[in-house]
Amino acid sequence: MDVPELLESAALLVPEDTATENDITVRDIWDYLVHDEWEIALGLLEELGDARSLPLSFWEQLADAADQLQLERSATWCHWRCSEIRNGVIRADLTLRPVAEARRTTPISAAGVLRPMWDIGHLSPTGERAVSIASLWVENMPMLDPGGRATVRLVPLTPSHWTHVQPGQQITMHEDQTVAGTAVILEVHRPATALPAR
Repeated sequence: MDVPELLESAALLVPEDTATENDITVRDIWDYLVHDEWEIALGLLEELGDARSLPLSFWEQLADAADQLQLERSATWCHWRCSEIRNGVIRADLTLRPVAEARRTTPISAAGVLRPMWDIGHLSPTGERAVSIASLWVENMPMLDPGGRATVRLVPLTPSHWTHVQPGQQITMHEDQTVAGTAVILEVHRPATALPAR
């Protein structure tokens, strides 16, 4: 499908009563589509998708449209949202350790590049700490500096490792043997079940 078809198809998946914080609805998006304002329509559809839980196909179509429009940030976000639906997502309040207390001396990219290890309470068969991997997306900022604090989104590599994680639980982030940060779970959204093959 070309960009207009992808955006139109995605718009059809948005319930009419869904609105952004600025009261933009899917009806407003149709006006942008009619006038070939595809980038604006894509951005507004992303906002609508963030306001309400929408199906995997919605985010896949937006990701394809963003890829075709060569909008790297939008494409990365839409692909990330697809992985959240497939693998589940955990939102957490993360505080990184300061430079003096940790190995990391550079900021973390916000855009889901880092895949740190997390101590979420599992033990190995020998009774030692076992860690699980989850990709990390920092909300509402381009970077998170050492010692900084932000709300993050975690997408588990192996969702079955994370089934016991609950809001209020504290977990630790590791990039090596040392603790790189501490997070408190805010929300847990399990993977969508029985997703159709694409």
